[in-house]
Amino acid sequence: MNSDTAAEDRAFFASLARPAIRDLRAYDPGHDLVALRREFAQRVPQQMLQNELIELGSNENPYGPSPRAREAALAAIDEMYRYPDPRGGDLKRALAATHDVDQSQISLGNGSHELLMHLAQVFAGPGVDVVLPQYGFAVFVIAARAAGANAVIVPALPADDAMPYGHDLDALLAAVTPDTRLLYVANPNNPTGTWYPADAFEHFIAAVPERTLVVVDEAYAECADAPDYASALALLGKHRNLIVTRTFSKAYALAGLRVGYAIGHPELIAILERMRESFNINNVALAAAEAALGDEAYLRTTLARNAEQRARLAEALRERGWRVSPSQTNFLLVEFGGATVAIEAALREAGVVLRPMGGYGLPGHLRISVGDENENRGLLAALDRIAGTVA
Repeated sequence: MNSDTAAEDRAFFASLARPAIRDLRAYDPGHDLVALRREFAQRVPQQMLQNELIELGSNENPYGPSPRAREAALAAIDEMYRYPDPRGGDLKRALAATHDVDQSQISLGNGSHELLMHLAQVFAGPGVDVVLPQYGFAVFVIAARAAGANAVIVPALPADDAMPYGHDLDALLAAVTPDTRLLYVANPNNPTGTWYPADAFEHFIAAVPERTLVVVDEAYAECADAPDYASALALLGKHRNLIVTRTFSKAYALAGLRVGYAIGHPELIAILERMRESFNINNVALAAAEAALGDEAYLRTTLARNAEQRARLAEALRERGWRVSPSQTNFLLVEFGGATVAIEAALREAGVVLRPMGGYGLPGHLRISVGDENENRGLLAALDRIAGTVA
């Protein structure tokens, strides 16, 4: 197919798409890791310290899932010829008990990504504003624009703030108008790792008009241990316009199975359920998530390891002269300045994959997932080797 034909075909199909979709950019998952793994396996120079990629770009849990989750997943494979429970009843019951809510307050999704999209599809549209933070999760703006809504992006806190590039709750509140139907925030936030204090959010949610639904993405909530952090789940009973989304991809290490959930007012969830695809959570994922939720001891152990390695890695990077944003997640946002592109490329060549942040508007930063001790040591060794070779 020549370039003229390709351009003509592109324009033809774009003309058939809804206006909101024509200029939409798909979610960018970062590097093609499958291709990188193959490439790396074919050319492992002798000078490299490891013979496998050190993958620190996707915020995965390096310790893997609970053994109970593995056992449950394997057992469920025998039933793969059957449809999964369309309601996810067992998992909903376990989640309801864990969070002290009713099952009617829970909707399950193929990761929290699906739920964030559904919320905009259900409650936003042309002529409606969706307020969201600068440097917030990329899916927020995709969800708003895919629904045909006006995405109102509110500037983040400045770089010299105690929470650089974090949410400015006052500015977000000021951006709310009678046309605002949805407001997305995250706590802690991806990709910055920052968080806002519990008391600040209480004042914020109390001031948001009730007809504006506030969506709090808590994908990294389990990782947070700061004294001033608190989940928004505790406020659900006070504010019927509050929705909290969570995932099993991070702390529970089930990223490959894609399980997320939303918790909100029962009537809000009932409307959201109208958009849910049939059998959207497969039977292996349902079984593994329920088992993982029940293994609290394993969760505590992995979270403690993450917190320890996060602190060590942040300190080591700061000692090398780089600015590391405060984080309550399983990753660090690190400023490398003008050398960012060269450093990222050199690390990738050395078999260490990080996440460039240019797509988020932070071209001088890289996001580094907190690995296990060996992975973090490998990252630091690679950085030390290339430090004098990049400008």
